[in-house]
This record gives sequence, structure tokens and C-alpha cells, in this order.
Amino acid sequence: MSGFLDGIRCGDCECNVDWGERRNTIASVAAGVLFFTGWWIIIDAAVKYPEEGTFHHAYHTCGVIATVAFLMINAVSNGQVRGDSYSEGCIGQTGARVWLFIGFMLAFGSLIASMWILFGGFVVPQKPIVYPGIAVFFQNAFIFFGGLVFKFGRTEDLWQ
Repeated sequence: MSGFLDGIRCGDCECNVDWGERRNTIASVAAGVLFFTGWWIIIDAAVKYPEEGTFHHAYHTCGVIATVAFLMINAVSNGQVRGDSYSEGCIGQTGARVWLFIGFMLAFGSLIASMWILFGGFVVPQKPIVYPGIAVFFQNAFIFFGGLVFKFGRTEDLWQ
């Protein structure tokens, strides 16, 4: 999955842009847009439905956990997980793998919890206003996919 931008062609234009060189930039911008969009959606829902009965303020916890997971997943490089560039420290490669695993668990957990909030809090009780539940789900989905794009869309070969 890391090489999906290597063979991209820009149609029949003669622009001769080497997308492989700009891969980290494109992945970083795409991940930032996804992350921003997720938080923008939940801020919109919080502003539109400020009362506690319509949109419970505890629902923001999923987005905060997804953000922490985003940071945890991207704090560990692929080289550290493989053991290529990380041989020192108190727990080394195993610690990097455990850290990444906990980050992915938090990310999947927040995504599943947002689905629970959407269906358990808004769809099944047949509330007339469902947008806050949809906003919580899309916030977590955008943050989750932004984290995946930022982790696996970039390459570490350009760093050396």
C-alpha cells in the first residue's frame, strides 16, 4: 500500500511531475484535510445542537480518543516497528510494536464506539434529530482514515 502514488500518471499532459518525490507531501496534506474535516463536522454539530438533551457532551470522548490514537500510531516509524532503526531504549522494537498496537486498538475502539453512539443513541430510539450521531461517526471515521493515510501513505526512504 505504501507505493500507491509511485505509478500515478497525470493523463496525457506533458507536465512531467514526479509524484514519487511529492508522495510525503500529498499524503500529509490528505491526512491533514481528513483530520480537519472530522473535527469540523463535530464542531458544527456541537454548535448547531448545544443543548444536552439533543447532543450529549460526553460523545466528544470518542473524537478525543481517536485523536490520541492518531498521534500514537504516527509517533512510531515503520523502521522502529521493523527493528531497522531502533535498537536502543528500555524496550526497543517490542515497545514500538506494543505502542503501535495500543494506538490501533484505540483507533478501532473509538470508531466502533462512534457507531454504537450513532445506532444506540440516535437510530434505534428513533430520535427526530439524527445529525449529532452521524457527526460523531463521521468525525471518528475521518480521523481514523486520516491516521491510516498519514501512517501508510508516506515513505521513509525520502528521509535519508
